[in-house]
Amino acid sequence: MSARPIAYLTRRETFSACHRLHSPLLTDEENLQIFSKCNNPNGHGHNYTVEVTIRGPIDEKTGMVMNLSDLKLYMEQSIMNMMDHKNLDKDVPHFHNLVSTTENVAVFIWDSLSAHMANPCLLYEVKVFETEKNIMIYRGERE
Repeated sequence: MSARPIAYLTRRETFSACHRLHSPLLTDEENLQIFSKCNNPNGHGHNYTVEVTIRGPIDEKTGMVMNLSDLKLYMEQSIMNMMDHKNLDKDVPHFHNLVSTTENVAVFIWDSLSAHMANPCLLYEVKVFETEKNIMIYRGERE
């Protein structure tokens, strides 16, 4: 039996959400100094793009790493239902006491996807585009 090829499957979704960069561990002055205009008390919004990449062997029977319909469902449950047209700080309990930076959004998406996926070991990368110029990549690494 020969080794199966490893392939990478990426699916993209977009969602709109607002947030305020504000840490409860900092004073109001420190928050304003660090986060500047993103610390606006009324928040600000983004049209986020998220790319989720799955990595694994190509199944001999199906010819797929993962059924794209399954990945679409996992992303719907983990991203769209949780964050689309929401205030991240007020509507997503995970961010009630955690700064909703793009770094933390990427980790949240990873953890949520892992909880929904039948085989979370296939999850390779979550890439969050906050803007065209600001992109965050998370691959499940922790220290």
